[in-house]
Amino acid sequence: MKADPGSVVFCRSTPIAPDPRVERAAGALAEAGFRVTVVGWDRGWKLAEAEDRPGFRLVRIRVPAPFGRGLRNLPGLLRWQAALLGWLLKNRARYDIIHACDLDTALPGLLAARACRKRLVFDVFDSYADAFRVGPLRGLARRLEALAAAQADAVILPDDVRRAQLGDVRPRRLAVIYNSPPDVRPEPEGLGEADGFKIAYVGLLDATRGLFTLLEVAARRPDWTLDLAGFGVDEERIAGRARTLPNVHFHGRVDHPTALRLMAGADVLVATYDPAVPNHRYASPNKLFEAMMLGKPIIVAQGTHVDNLVERHGCGLVVPYGDAATLAAALERLAAEPDLRRALGAAGRRAYEAFYSWELMRARLVGLYRELAAGGG
Repeated sequence: MKADPGSVVFCRSTPIAPDPRVERAAGALAEAGFRVTVVGWDRGWKLAEAEDRPGFRLVRIRVPAPFGRGLRNLPGLLRWQAALLGWLLKNRARYDIIHACDLDTALPGLLAARACRKRLVFDVFDSYADAFRVGPLRGLARRLEALAAAQADAVILPDDVRRAQLGDVRPRRLAVIYNSPPDVRPEPEGLGEADGFKIAYVGLLDATRGLFTLLEVAARRPDWTLDLAGFGVDEERIAGRARTLPNVHFHGRVDHPTALRLMAGADVLVATYDPAVPNHRYASPNKLFEAMMLGKPIIVAQGTHVDNLVERHGCGLVVPYGDAATLAAALERLAAEPDLRRALGAAGRRAYEAFYSWELMRARLVGLYRELAAGGG
């Protein structure tokens, strides 16, 4: 009989509805023989408290809390952390390793790991100190992240550039696992007329993603089609503006297969993040790797690290953030030059296969967990 490698609990402060990075990692470990549970936070959507997903059990802890209020969300966050810690202590027999995603689960994860003599993996999706509206608590958040990284049995980063965010900390184990999607080529989702230039953005609906600039450009070109999907703190304002434009199709929250179909049906993807947000200067978003996997050109903003990846691999165009005229010019160039679109998309596909494929990332993740399960020091 094959030896049982053990059990893992993923902790994430989203409802996993969807959360592609968590679901990919959980599924990969389940396929490798680990017994996997995922614990998420239902802040008010009143989703199912438990679900069976392919390879793992999903549990949601209901702790009501609003979105997008910065430090005013702190009481809700603390209640969630207390509830998560309670679940981890009560269910200690269900896991050997805690996989804590970001600081908000790493702190209760660290306490539970020490109390229950479990191993801890700290997966830094985003640095709390740089990504979130923590204001005067930024310094404290950075110190707590350094503490969690130093105490964890392993740290996972989504890009090598993020080592700088750890400061002087040298983790016991460090793995760089890019936010790459599995290699699937879905049938395109219909995005309007059969002909015409099609643009897509699917992701977090946040003003710092350049979405109002993109909508401004779409308003000037009614002959183009823009598909917009996702959710987030600025969803109401973005959706309201989108619905005033007949050539913009707003889809709201979609599942990941639908998201991929929407992107597969576009001629170009857009992911312009504001470089004034510190965390964006370390950006390695799944939108880039989805574009690569699908063979689609992508437009990104200067000064966000992702521009370096796009220029290195020649898979898209780079524009200044918030400059509607330059963004429009880039889109007009791609609309007028289908051969350029194909060349950029093909370059991205080659980069995905050589450096960023999910098969490569899955092998890194499973290798790390097998080392932990074997008890390596």
